[in-house]
Amino acid sequence: MPSLDGPGIIGLDIGSRSIELVLLEGTQVVYQAKLPTTFDPLAQCRRLLEGLPPARIVATGYGRKLLLENLKHHRVTAITEIQAYASGAHHLYPGVRTVLDIGGQDTKAISLSEAGKVAKFEMNDRCAAGTGKFLEFMATALQVPLEDFGGFALTADRRIQINSMCTVFAESEATSLMARGERPANIALGLHLAIVQRTLAMLRRVGVVAPVLFAGGVAHNPCVQTMLEEHLGMPVIVPDQPDLVGALGAALHGGRSRRPTQTETAAAS
Repeated sequence: MPSLDGPGIIGLDIGSRSIELVLLEGTQVVYQAKLPTTFDPLAQCRRLLEGLPPARIVATGYGRKLLLENLKHHRVTAITEIQAYASGAHHLYPGVRTVLDIGGQDTKAISLSEAGKVAKFEMNDRCAAGTGKFLEFMATALQVPLEDFGGFALTADRRIQINSMCTVFAESEATSLMARGERPANIALGLHLAIVQRTLAMLRRVGVVAPVLFAGGVAHNPCVQTMLEEHLGMPVIVPDQPDLVGALGAALHGGRSRRPTQTETAAAS
């Protein structure tokens, strides 16, 4: 475990599928870790924090309120995912103007000012359509490991249209296509295209300005990245560890504000 020479800041991104931790000293990442969320996210947070030196904790993600309510003896504050991803993206790539995060159960499209401030955003968190959960469900239906699903889709020899983004109806549509002899890889590509088309609509509503940064767990999927670049007509930036952008941003936010501010308190609610 790391030892700190100065005051450290921990960023915790508590998502629906995984929890990421980043420990900063100043703006330097000195430690990072990740665990699946499981059915007990609070226990997983405790596991990630175990053995780390005392530090202020800034939480983000859907489970941030859980941490606030249950770790009151720690110096814990919280910010929204929008703030966290904007801060993390701008730190990694100061010129970025558009941020896309596709996580396990939500999608966020964020427009940034030249100074890295949130100018406009849109978030889909009420339906699994277009998220990592959708891909996971459909990979299971096609009997392809999730980590291989993007590469598998890229082996398709033609593009087909999947009309439904509802996981139940999409599975039924995929089953019907397979019964008619369609190649599974072509169906997989159609499912990826459906996600990208839904995502593009969100991006266009906030306004797409280059450079575009693609973050979140789904950014590991090569097919989604390829289709995004094709439809946007420009390259997208994928950080080396795209699922750590939120935790990094939370920690950076804490480093800029040593004490909870009114804005930070309001953002956590």
